[in-house]
Amino acid sequence: MSVKLREGIYWVGAIDWNLRDFHGYITGRGATYNSYLILDEKNTLIDTVKAPFLGELLDRVRQIIDPEKIDYLICNHIEKDHSGSLAEFHRLFPKVKIFATQMAKPGLKKYFGDLPLETVKTGDTLQLGKRTLQFIETPMVHWPDSMFSYLPGDKLLFSMDGFGQHIATSGRFDDEVDMNEVMYEARKYYANLLIHLSPLIQTTLKKVAELKLEIDMIAPSHGIIFRKDPGRIMKAYDAWSRYEAIEKISVVYDTMWQSTEIMAKILAETFMDKGIEVKLMKLREWHRSDVMAEILDSKAVCVGSPTLHRNLFPTVADLLCYMKGLKPQKKAAAAFGSYGWSGESMQLVTDELKAIGLDVIEPGVRAQYLPNGDDTEKIRALAAQVIEKIKSI
Repeated sequence: MSVKLREGIYWVGAIDWNLRDFHGYITGRGATYNSYLILDEKNTLIDTVKAPFLGELLDRVRQIIDPEKIDYLICNHIEKDHSGSLAEFHRLFPKVKIFATQMAKPGLKKYFGDLPLETVKTGDTLQLGKRTLQFIETPMVHWPDSMFSYLPGDKLLFSMDGFGQHIATSGRFDDEVDMNEVMYEARKYYANLLIHLSPLIQTTLKKVAELKLEIDMIAPSHGIIFRKDPGRIMKAYDAWSRYEAIEKISVVYDTMWQSTEIMAKILAETFMDKGIEVKLMKLREWHRSDVMAEILDSKAVCVGSPTLHRNLFPTVADLLCYMKGLKPQKKAAAAFGSYGWSGESMQLVTDELKAIGLDVIEPGVRAQYLPNGDDTEKIRALAAQVIEKIKSI
């Protein structure tokens, strides 16, 4: 059913309980596609939903008004989990006026052909009647077309994909759900979609501050609506986009005959002996998206791979390729690995960590066949270097 946010403002979106993959990261708790209805002299819909869920949206709208009575449709973001049913919505209700940024026009035309579109920019307003909707362009949060929409009188920010989480719940608000689960999913969402855009997210946060927006509620396009404590997610985004981290080290590896695993465990034990939080993650057991959620707030990452066919183990290569696109920054890093005869993997990992932009400790450590006593000492010495490095991060 629809859910009231304020008098005359409703959530009318869709719940995707069964979504398990989004852009290659695991969404183990499902997702929502949030759409919002504002009743006024000009009834306004904020975003549509992913195409298969249009019926669900329309059913919720009909609990409140006839969809024929919707005058305006705001397209905050053209990605198809939000715009996917836009063209069909317009076919069903052709009198609706569509508003989006100038940057949205080419993408909407490519996706849906010619639609009647009015463009808006930062500072523009749209009079709905008693309420006024204000627009704020937020390019690359997380596409070039993205924008926030804001209701000053209600102190309500429709934040598009910003501040979102992929989580399906029966409660719509932060005071109705387990916020530990929500904040984990928010962290995972940021780590897998937004971390490479952190400088631009800092710019957006500063823009919101400069506009002196009073925000009592944040309604994102995915996940929970923040009404009890909207400052919590804003503070988290500020920290994540500054690459702030805790005293934690992620040790990530895969192994063939347990030699690289032995090295990973020596590293982890050495860190733990010094009272440092450790995440030890074998890549055939941990999905890369969960690994990224741990790397996000780690001060260092150690990556280990055996040498396979003079190259990296496939799961390690997969993670490093993924990380290269996401570009986590301001972290120490080190490479390690085992080999039988050629031994290229340690240097290959080192090169990839450097290409990501991490502060790599060189050389790493490699062990032939099975790590022995000398190898153990080298591994512990590398761990000591990592510990020393994170003191300055």
